[in-house]
Amino acid sequence: MEWISTQQAAEKLGVNDSRIRQMVRAGQLPAQQIGRAYLINESDLALVADRKPGRPPKPKDEGESATGAAEVVTATTEAKPKRARKATAAKPKKAKTKKGKA
Repeated sequence: MEWISTQQAAEKLGVNDSRIRQMVRAGQLPAQQIGRAYLINESDLALVADRKPGRPPKPKDEGESATGAAEVVTATTEAKPKRARKATAAKPKKAKTKKGKA
């Protein structure tokens, strides 16, 4: 049983050492914390070695499509009433006069 650092584990798996720490915090990779550093049992790397890099794809929903989403956005934005400007043109403007002068 040989203990290795997160940097060494990252080199063996071909990932960044921050990804190794992320897997440890998520409970996907067992490790021992010594101070601020993690030590990983080299044999435990097999638990995560077969994972594909990157985020897994989202499952496709049969009921929605890109055009369906656009229709929802259009329907919700058009449903809002537009504010009308005050009808200032319909009201007669008062003549401005200076105080004290006739």
